[in-house]
Amino acid sequence: MTDKNLRYGYTTGSCAAAAVKAACQMLRDQVPVHEVVLPLPCGQTARFAIQGQVIEGNRASCFVVKDAGDDPDITNGAEIHATATVDFFTKHRIILKGGVGIGKVTKPGLAVAVGEWAINPVPRRMIQEAVKEVFAVRCVPATLTLTISIPNGEELAKKTLNERLGIVGGLSILGTSGIVKPISTKAWTDTIDTSVDVALACGCRTVVLATGRSSELAAQNHFRDKEKLADESYVMMGDHFGYAAQSCAKKGVPRVVIAAQFAKLVKIACGHPQTHVTSSELDLEVLAGWLKEDPGTAHLAEKARGCNTARELLIASDYDRRLIEIVCGRAAMTAAALVPGLSVVVFLAGYHGEMLYCGTGAEFSR
Repeated sequence: MTDKNLRYGYTTGSCAAAAVKAACQMLRDQVPVHEVVLPLPCGQTARFAIQGQVIEGNRASCFVVKDAGDDPDITNGAEIHATATVDFFTKHRIILKGGVGIGKVTKPGLAVAVGEWAINPVPRRMIQEAVKEVFAVRCVPATLTLTISIPNGEELAKKTLNERLGIVGGLSILGTSGIVKPISTKAWTDTIDTSVDVALACGCRTVVLATGRSSELAAQNHFRDKEKLADESYVMMGDHFGYAAQSCAKKGVPRVVIAAQFAKLVKIACGHPQTHVTSSELDLEVLAGWLKEDPGTAHLAEKARGCNTARELLIASDYDRRLIEIVCGRAAMTAAALVPGLSVVVFLAGYHGEMLYCGTGAEFSR
């Protein structure tokens, strides 16, 4: 399937706003609504099918089933519920809150203040505009309370980084454009930016960028006693080394630790800002050239050319210290060229959770 054939989907923010619009229409007209048209921040409009309609006098509720298109989103198929309740005996106002499956913010640095429901600013505006559209001719009746919920949101949230970011109890209502682009990296990069913001807001002066959970655990074990880094210091960058490093530089992070296993560090050393690239054979050829230039590792050059993976080379070399220094030094050079002035430490995690190297790559120049 080509990118042109991939189908776009809709954000949780769009689904929540559509459900709110339908609930408000049902509350106003006291009849079920089966579909709503919603303007999206990106300038498009979208139609949303409405399900689960319930009208009980001063209360109306319904839900939209999220369609993430061809994007592998864990919230695809989730029911985004909205309930609109009117209280005629209080002052005129609109209250937006989260219900079951919606998280609350517990750490600073996010788009929403600590203590607030994790409903981001753009979805909040979309919901407000939907309400104004429904009640355009009439005043909003008394106090209108809008409750967003996702029945299985707490369970789905366990598959996300929400708890680490300080969002507890469920999912976030997200979205800036209203649509989800399929198979995009935006979800990753947005999470990286948010994680760095949280780290800085919590006072962290070191951010550990890890390519995976194994590398992160090894770094946590190493730094736990040495520097006592806070949990917020650890940011899962996945394959997005280049983006994560630049994000840290732009946001003014004083010190960055790049935590990865050997194969990923070889890719970084070879200058790949994206470490998912499938170029192992070429990378090993480049590495072989470096090894040949160094008297201490020249004997490993041919071995590198004969290996299928970087991990195979590391094991075959019996974890040669100079080999490790060269790769970590080259990785540090890549980071220095990508974000000049950023203080970088390279952390090489072993394949059994141990620390194989931690330093600035200074040994490379020996």
